[in-house]
Amino acid sequence: MRFGRDYYRRYYFDPRTAVATRAEMRARARLIAALATHAGLPVRRILEAGCGTGMLRAPLLRLLPRARYVGLETSDYLCARYGWERGRIESYRAAPFDLLICYDVLQYLEPRAAEGALRNFARLCRGVLYFSALTRFDFEHNCDRARTDADVHLRSAHWYRTRLRRHFREAGLGFWLRRGAPLTLWELETG
Repeated sequence: MRFGRDYYRRYYFDPRTAVATRAEMRARARLIAALATHAGLPVRRILEAGCGTGMLRAPLLRLLPRARYVGLETSDYLCARYGWERGRIESYRAAPFDLLICYDVLQYLEPRAAEGALRNFARLCRGVLYFSALTRFDFEHNCDRARTDADVHLRSAHWYRTRLRRHFREAGLGFWLRRGAPLTLWELETG
């Protein structure tokens, strides 16, 4: 099973081969909460699509105490272990969320499913999207290949940006603001 216990043991639970540390994820949570606050977004509902082991959950809820968090995951193993909602981001339906997080997930999806997920972001997010995916450039130049799963679909950043710009304004550092949302960033703060 692709996303079973052995996968998470290697990429998350073993400190020698883990792709991220709890300290890194706490820092990422501070960044996400700071941008949402800076943009004027009152966060009441958070969706983390592909939440994995949920390392963002606790720090986000400490920083955004009025928010409710939904972890969406395809792994039966993780859903059983952590109680996440089982589903796929490309077909998930729910009332819109203020903050949608999709971090290092879409590179695992086939092209059609990845495009569906990006379209679904527009239905699910009414405020801030925090999005990142392993790109071809990052795989070739930036990542630690000993800690990075290479069994993925590598695309260019341009491929993702072209599709996201249909419904979002790029704010930099992986942040996107839903077009039409009453959020303000100054011109030089955006990408």
